[in-house]
Amino acid sequence: METQNNVTEFVFIGLWGNKKIELLFFLFLLCYLAVLMGNFIIFLTITCSHLMQQPMYYFLCHLSFMDFSYTSTVIPRLITDLAAARRNISYNNCMTQIFTAHLLAGVEIFILVFMAFDHYIAIIKPLNRQSCDMLMVLSWAVGFWHSIALLLMVLKLPFCGPNQIDHYLCDVKPLLKLVCKDIHVVSILVIANSGMVVVVIFLVLVASYIVILYNLRIHSSAGRKKSLSTCSSHITVVVLFFVPCIYTYILPAGSKNKDKDISVFYTVIAPMLNPLIYTLRNMEMKIAMRKVWAKVAHSGLK
Repeated sequence: METQNNVTEFVFIGLWGNKKIELLFFLFLLCYLAVLMGNFIIFLTITCSHLMQQPMYYFLCHLSFMDFSYTSTVIPRLITDLAAARRNISYNNCMTQIFTAHLLAGVEIFILVFMAFDHYIAIIKPLNRQSCDMLMVLSWAVGFWHSIALLLMVLKLPFCGPNQIDHYLCDVKPLLKLVCKDIHVVSILVIANSGMVVVVIFLVLVASYIVILYNLRIHSSAGRKKSLSTCSSHITVVVLFFVPCIYTYILPAGSKNKDKDISVFYTVIAPMLNPLIYTLRNMEMKIAMRKVWAKVAHSGLK
């Protein structure tokens, strides 16, 4: 007989239990404000300048929007839970967070893939705006397929007893520990759906950048310097996002690991650092930012 689901809500244990709540509250609040401000500046700068016509900045604009949206599905809830007496979330809201977070993360992953693809073919035939739009539609389509597959998998699982999630967000792996049946098959499916996919994409990205860096030897010194600056920024972002994801999703659900500690890297730290990584060594972004904000300041004085 199939076990029925009689759990209507879950309770988060949190990141580090009840330790140093005040410090964590202000720390994550500052991180979230940094994510909002940094990604908003990049988004506004690109959309209000000529950079939007270039494929790399077109994808960077969408990446900033994804960082902003993805963290907004996680950090506000984490901040409010730190100040709450009871960290509960309804079953439906938990399922919604799983779907939304994986949808946005899936879209972000493929934006990073298409940014690498643009770097690879830019020398031969740069992408046009129509191609960029089609790739963005493809990103959303694949992200939706990935998230809906995980959601349908979780909806079929029976939860009949424990409801404490050893995490600060609703995700598939911590929920599997609460399921009232053997999770061996489901755990393999989760690894196949998320873990192996992330590993394959990461290896493809690494291989593509090895080829790009190898081909830079035939370019002029100025061209190599510009391309190396762009590639190094992108590689840094890829490593910050993919390596923690691989650690989190490649291991089986029953294993004792530090998923919730490692997940801070791709839910908080990477979205916070991305604006800095893409602007500190990018002269085009710096010039565009000065022009856009000078225009904004001039408009404000009128």
